[in-house]
Amino acid sequence: MAEETLFRTHPLLSKINKSIVGVPVLAQKLVQIQANSISKLFPEIVKKINDKLGSHLSELEKLPKSLTSVAEAMSAFMHIIGSAKESLRKILLRGEFDEYPDDKRMHCTARLVQMLDQYSNDLHNYQESDSSKKNFLMEEIKVLEEAKWIGLPNFVPRSTFLTLLQNRVKAIARIPVEFIDKVWDYLQEVVVTVLVSHSEHYHQLQVAARRAVQNVISTMKDKSMKHVMEVVEMEKITDYTCNPEYIHEYKKLMANEIEFSEDVLHCKCNTRNQCWVNLEGFGEVEVSHLRQYPCLVSQAFDLRMRLTSYWKIVLRRIIDSSALHLQFNINRLVNKDLGEKIVNEMVNPYGGGIERLLEESPSIASKRDRLKKSVAVLRESKDVVARIMDKISAEED
Repeated sequence: MAEETLFRTHPLLSKINKSIVGVPVLAQKLVQIQANSISKLFPEIVKKINDKLGSHLSELEKLPKSLTSVAEAMSAFMHIIGSAKESLRKILLRGEFDEYPDDKRMHCTARLVQMLDQYSNDLHNYQESDSSKKNFLMEEIKVLEEAKWIGLPNFVPRSTFLTLLQNRVKAIARIPVEFIDKVWDYLQEVVVTVLVSHSEHYHQLQVAARRAVQNVISTMKDKSMKHVMEVVEMEKITDYTCNPEYIHEYKKLMANEIEFSEDVLHCKCNTRNQCWVNLEGFGEVEVSHLRQYPCLVSQAFDLRMRLTSYWKIVLRRIIDSSALHLQFNINRLVNKDLGEKIVNEMVNPYGGGIERLLEESPSIASKRDRLKKSVAVLRESKDVVARIMDKISAEED
């Protein structure tokens, strides 16, 4: 009332157009300015709402389908097992690693070849304590002395060769066992990684799959252990090969026998009473101690050359046998045993059955609920903004 009296009675203010004076007019003008300002921001607000809504809908789409029946659960289960087996075929059998381009641990064929190469190196580089160059031929001489019998002196009993062979095989027996243990531990890690990756939204399936993998890998490891130990035992009791390389290598090494015998008898000792001679295939060896056994040097030399020639074949046979056995069992694991074992675990009534897949994990259920609520709020917000924009547009008109 005071404002109205002022603008009506003041000599100067009373001359202003009544349509532009007073708090009510100011309030209306400010509301209009504010509405115009807000309307300019609405397109960006709508864009952000749409972006957020699209993102949440996409996340919902990526979540596993909520299973409502045993038939749906079985279908999902078979799909997961099938896709996991195909991934394992790619990385374990075909050498494809496009699913794990940056994880070299999952480039399985290359890693298995590395393990085989290391296995071969360990076997070939193993040095027995009695084969040092300072005690050259002494192991053979000790065996020959204990194998003496009443008979012609230039016949070497087969038992001497077998004794030496058995000593060598025993010395390397732990290496195949350690190799098998290492390979199957690695394979278990790979298979579990793949299965967990394909069943990430189904905790119950992951538990069953882990248990199934551990059981089947344990069984196959035991089988492989038994196989390599049998191979080792076979190499102990039989000295046989049809490989012509044995005779060729033996003749090549025996060609040095006469020269070696002459060196043993006539080489000069150094200040330490040591006589070193160069023997092809063995390098520098010390021979002064051999002068004490003139009647056995030739037989000991022959035994060493036979064993050296045959040992290469033995090692190759052990390595090849291990490689073929592993490849066969990896193939069987992927194509047969693994799927059967997981199916048995899931359908086993004591394990809860396939119905366990119907139970969504708490984390997935919580995420699904949160996303649904957020989508509902965003859609409501979108409708509210649209109504406001329509109202402003109507008022402007």
